[in-house]
Amino acid sequence: MAQKPFYITTTLPYVNADPHIGFALEIVHADIQARYQQLVRGRENVFFNTGTDEHGQKIFQKANEQGQDVQAYVDYYAGQFRKLKEGLGLSDDLVFIRTTDEKHIKAAQEMWRRCAANVDEQGNPDIYKKKYKGLYCVGDEMFLKEGDLIGGKCPNHPNMEPVEIEEENWFFRLSRYQSQLLTYLSNASVVLPDWRREEAIKFVEGGLEDFSISRETARMSWGIPVPGDESQVMYVWFDALTNYISTLDWPSSAEASAGEPASEGLFEKFWVNGETVQVAGKDQVRFQSVMWQAMLMSAKLPQTQKVVYHGFITSGGQKMSKSLGNVIEPFAIVQEYGVDALRYYLARHISPFEDSDFTMERFKELYNADLANGLGNLAARIMTMTAAHFATSVEIIGAVKNDSSVAQYVSDFELNKAMDAIWTRIGHCDAMITLEKPFTGVKSNDEQEKQKALEIIQKLARELHAIASDLAPFMPTTSEKILTAIRENKKPENLFPRKE
Repeated sequence: MAQKPFYITTTLPYVNADPHIGFALEIVHADIQARYQQLVRGRENVFFNTGTDEHGQKIFQKANEQGQDVQAYVDYYAGQFRKLKEGLGLSDDLVFIRTTDEKHIKAAQEMWRRCAANVDEQGNPDIYKKKYKGLYCVGDEMFLKEGDLIGGKCPNHPNMEPVEIEEENWFFRLSRYQSQLLTYLSNASVVLPDWRREEAIKFVEGGLEDFSISRETARMSWGIPVPGDESQVMYVWFDALTNYISTLDWPSSAEASAGEPASEGLFEKFWVNGETVQVAGKDQVRFQSVMWQAMLMSAKLPQTQKVVYHGFITSGGQKMSKSLGNVIEPFAIVQEYGVDALRYYLARHISPFEDSDFTMERFKELYNADLANGLGNLAARIMTMTAAHFATSVEIIGAVKNDSSVAQYVSDFELNKAMDAIWTRIGHCDAMITLEKPFTGVKSNDEQEKQKALEIIQKLARELHAIASDLAPFMPTTSEKILTAIRENKKPENLFPRKE
């Protein structure tokens, strides 16, 4: 039986600064899943989406502060985020969507029209206009309720003063979807980890307020025009969330393939008939699992099947963010240590669900211990012995299998546990060399002892092959270098030079 197509997407980072390690975490974790689905699960149809969120007041203000044309400003930063594909060793299949793309603009406007056309039993449409006054967080691009505030400020941006705004906007009737959202969230599989699902349920049970989905053009013109109202542009969240399906050519894909299953479009293939997964930060719960799902309900489109929420990368216990000025740049790490060293650290030493602290001191310590002295040293020792004592490459037979627990952990999005399992196997190989000393036995005049040593070297080469295969979604370049060395029966280049 053919496997379902698999769709995975990150959130779209806001293009008001260069990429930082927090988003690198999200996109590397998503990339590992995309590669796993192809390499391990054997799925032929995998769609991996990311991109840039380019509208909104923060961007408008930043461009004006720097005296730049707004389009030129977002073009520059979109280019910086595009560099992540090569810089982080991301899959060649990665698709990049920009919210300033023409197809996205058309999709966002169509999403608006469909929600506006949906009315309740009393004839009230899901989108309506009213005057509103409230505190607005420019950092989150959202209005705040009194209960959201901590010390009178947004908890996500404690260094920014909320701004009081009064204007007439279009609103989305989120309150209409309380019951449907609770039904959706009652399915344990739609959110991972489960405590984030409980958080979403609690938020919905606390009562949903309709939210503003537009801004006055006179105050903030940088946005997608509201269909039928030139005085307003779309609120950045309503616009940006639609990227998850605009990247699949919705609605043109749906229209083009209507009644033509043989020419199934991307939207039907991946969103309607596939397995859909979104990866997001823990501060996104209300946006991804509440607002976005309600928008899909209103437009009569299928819900996201699973949203996986990761924690923050902290620095000295503080959230790492552009506004706090404590970011770590991923490109600088890659330049000094290599891309797979960063991918390794993000997969193994950053929790998939909880907050994790990141310091360069700790990174360097683990690089030397686990990569230079660990994996790199093991590969060099094993392949030095095989190259010296076998004329051809060791035959890789089915007797040594990949670790099934690795696949299970990845399926559960527990990437750190998967990497721990691989490193446990690396440790066992090191222990085998230390205890059995095949490098000594192979020189013995005792033919039986020599033969035993040769068999141990063969076993170690097969173990190394299994380790490298398991590492392929996590550290693709390193995996291929080791597998190539095994095929060519030679010692690989120094995989991870020690850092002093």
